[in-house]
Amino acid sequence: MKAFFLIALLSCSSVLLHAQQVISIYSITIPNSKPSEVQEKVVTEANGRVRASNVVQPTLTVFRAPKEKANGTAVIICPGGGYAMLAMGHEGYDVAKRFNEMGVTAFVLKYRLPNDQSQPDKSITPLLDAQQAIRLVRQRATEFNINPARIGLMGFSAGGHLASTAGTHFVKPVGDDKTNTSVRPDFLMLLYPVISFSDSLMHGGSRNNLIGSTPSADQIKLYSNELQVTTQTPPTFLVHAADDKTVKVQNSLRFYEACLYHKVPAEMHLYPQGGHGFGMNNKTTKDNWTDRLQNWMDANGWLAK
Repeated sequence: MKAFFLIALLSCSSVLLHAQQVISIYSITIPNSKPSEVQEKVVTEANGRVRASNVVQPTLTVFRAPKEKANGTAVIICPGGGYAMLAMGHEGYDVAKRFNEMGVTAFVLKYRLPNDQSQPDKSITPLLDAQQAIRLVRQRATEFNINPARIGLMGFSAGGHLASTAGTHFVKPVGDDKTNTSVRPDFLMLLYPVISFSDSLMHGGSRNNLIGSTPSADQIKLYSNELQVTTQTPPTFLVHAADDKTVKVQNSLRFYEACLYHKVPAEMHLYPQGGHGFGMNNKTTKDNWTDRLQNWMDANGWLAK
């Protein structure tokens, strides 16, 4: 047992060595929050995976690209976890290090999870944090040595729902911001994403956690992001496994079809097997989707210095 915990500790330490800093996304007060007894938890499991829950202090963990590789592009990563927890390791820190290899500076977003105890309106909280993360990275682009017009947003599973929400709900940002900084991502990367909240396609846990067990038809439509795609939706990269029993592959298919309809550039990679939550490593294939992602980013000019 001691050996397992030692491995987990070493794994966590390795991640921290790669990350340069952790910054709060809000400088003063955290919007849409109220006093509560909710206590944040971050746990490193025996397999080295890091999970966060009951998040009350949203942050960005910064992974700067090495100076000799840095190309000015940035990606903000939203880990998944059904809006109940955050898989910070294999859907966050590990991916950030892969982006650094591409010369991309990465930011892992620890966003607040919907919670009635600590939030007046839990349905808008994750989006508040995602939009503020984009705003902050764009405002501090010079500090991070990035191009403010080359900021992408990536999301896994429920984090994919958050990323696709941010990519389709940017015209009228939630919350009150006086800076007028754009919160539109320049491109989206959605990995086995929750997209639809419709009865036939939803991931029940994600929908219940975000908008409750008895949502209105208007709420279901608002957060079914395949219905929110427009010509202004950012170019999108999608990955899914056909045998995903947790989040149906039709979630990605519907979003892709909506992108086609609205002439939004989109690339999708479907694997026959892989299930759900495989992170960067789909063990059923020798193909590596991060290589496909790198090709896509290169073809779109986001890896050029």
